Amino acid sequence: MSKKVQNHIARKPSDYVFDGLIYLFFGLFTLLCVFPFYYLFINTISDNDKVVSGLVNFYPIGLHVNNYIALKDVADLGSSVIVTVARTIIGTALMVIVSAWAGYMVTKQKMWKRSLWYRALVITMYFNAGLIPWYMNMLMLGLTDNFLAYILPGMIAPYNIILVKTYIESIPGSLEESAVIDGANTPTVFLKIILPLSVPILATISIFGAVGNWNSFQDSLLLMSNNPKLYTLQHRLYIYLNQSSNLSALVSGSGGLSTQAAQNMLSSKVIKYTVSMVTIIPILLVYPFMQRYFVKGIMLGAVKG
Repeated sequence: MSKKVQNHIARKPSDYVFDGLIYLFFGLFTLLCVFPFYYLFINTISDNDKVVSGLVNFYPIGLHVNNYIALKDVADLGSSVIVTVARTIIGTALMVIVSAWAGYMVTKQKMWKRSLWYRALVITMYFNAGLIPWYMNMLMLGLTDNFLAYILPGMIAPYNIILVKTYIESIPGSLEESAVIDGANTPTVFLKIILPLSVPILATISIFGAVGNWNSFQDSLLLMSNNPKLYTLQHRLYIYLNQSSNLSALVSGSGGLSTQAAQNMLSSKVIKYTVSMVTIIPILLVYPFMQRYFVKGIMLGAVKG
């Protein structure tokens, strides 16, 4: 009987020490990344008096979920959640559709002025008119105090279109050629062949779009100044942070704490922590399910330039 020969490289004690140091380093690095979220979370489920006193650092004290329940009574928070969820779903979906179609079309040699449109798209990644021209443009288009301001500008995402284009170019051309021979037109090829094969890159840009829309702040701050009902969740959190800071400064300047001021400061700090956690949780829950698509899509989409 023939014996199986296994290649085995002898490891020295220094190799195990090196591996241990690597694991230790990345373990500490992971802890540094996770701890801020953990700290934020334990402060939202701990006794509010302990939180304000700064006694909650490593473990929760006086467990409860009343802070999350109380969010329903926070003024205008519900409308901000609805606006943010709506812009994230609608904006991401339209961005993915447009990026997929545009990325596919710029791979077609028969597209009219293909090189011109593609170069014009790439140029926008390097040149920006600036904040004031952008605001004036949005104003002239009637997109101030308008929900469409959250949707329309983000539909064209040059970087995502380039990723999709690069990924589609890695798909064997013979698949499309065989479909064309069978009588399929361009939209049919796109829907029946290209889209199913492009799931990894589409999932990748979906993550980009969802995170960008969920965390968006500047457009709400600048464009929705006259319509608080259209404030995003991040904008609402910014307002709570400012209120908390202003109240703290006011209390410090007065030389003492009144009962009402103390209660207001307590509410502001607790709301600040709780709303911050609420804005983080959706992304933390979604990303693990999309990670395998994200890694595959970003690697394949970046192979070719």
